[in-house]
Amino acid sequence: MCGRFTNTMTWAEIPALYNIHAETPPPSNMPPRYNIAPTQSVYFAHKDKAGALEIDYGRWWLVPFFAKELPKAAMFNARIETVDTSGAFREPFKSKRCLIPADGYFEWTTSEEDGKKDPWLLQLPEGKPFSFAGLWAHNDKLGITSCTIITAPAVDHIAHIHTRMPVMLDPSAYETWLDASVQGAEAKAFLVENQIDSQLEFYRVGREVNSSRYDGSDTKKPILNSL
Repeated sequence: MCGRFTNTMTWAEIPALYNIHAETPPPSNMPPRYNIAPTQSVYFAHKDKAGALEIDYGRWWLVPFFAKELPKAAMFNARIETVDTSGAFREPFKSKRCLIPADGYFEWTTSEEDGKKDPWLLQLPEGKPFSFAGLWAHNDKLGITSCTIITAPAVDHIAHIHTRMPVMLDPSAYETWLDASVQGAEAKAFLVENQIDSQLEFYRVGREVNSSRYDGSDTKKPILNSL
């Protein structure tokens, strides 16, 4: 799964990640975010009606277009195994795919010493920014734009931390993932084949991050420990 992530990029770095070159980027005082949790709002990139890539902002917890109220079931992750058949994710998988910018995410293990949860930060080398493969939706009735992150079975070298992981796409795959003509099993296979999760590095961080209310910069400070 992916239940927390970081995005410490500046506003200018997010459009640059997707080669969006607006003449005058909108002004933003966007602060770095060290502990983003489900239901909070995040930036994501998707195709507009004309086929151009744009940056949007919405709730990280998908609200299907047909929902009459906020869903109580967990909608912040979509499993790759059922993403094309699940009632909530089936239609977005066909036509509303997105890329969610990040530069790290957290998973937890249980300490053998005291039985408490130890958080681990997983990143690309040097904290390089990346994108989760995601889905988005807009619910007219509730006036909510939202998104979710697709997850898959973990690659071997991080499976001891968690058995699942978010799908992180190689930048060369962005355009194809957003291409709605790539459908069904072909689209799912494409996600698996173009992950960069095998490049992940990881280290344990302080337990302060266990609280979704905590958003201090020291969440990225490593604690000397290994699995």
